[in-house]
Amino acid sequence: MRGMSSEIPVEVSALAINVTVPEPLRWTDTRRGEEFTLSTLNIRLLPDGHLAAKAYGRPTNGGRGTYVSFPVPDRPELAALIARAAGRAGALWAGHQGLG
Repeated sequence: MRGMSSEIPVEVSALAINVTVPEPLRWTDTRRGEEFTLSTLNIRLLPDGHLAAKAYGRPTNGGRGTYVSFPVPDRPELAALIARAAGRAGALWAGHQGLG
């Protein structure tokens, strides 16, 4: 904003990214008797600096299904994907070129 003082604190209320799970790392989970293939992660940076992640996907048998979150399994390869994605997002944010 024009005229905005750099002394005014900026409060960032959320930092979140969406990441596509590579095919070999995808998994299935069941909700209300319907199987979902999980293919997207929503990763959030918490105020304390830790990361939190939820998984989203589509019904394995096709269709839109509902937008329901699933926990991310405790698997080293998924933890590594989350850490790499957070680092990549940080680099992209740091290199921003302002409003287009």
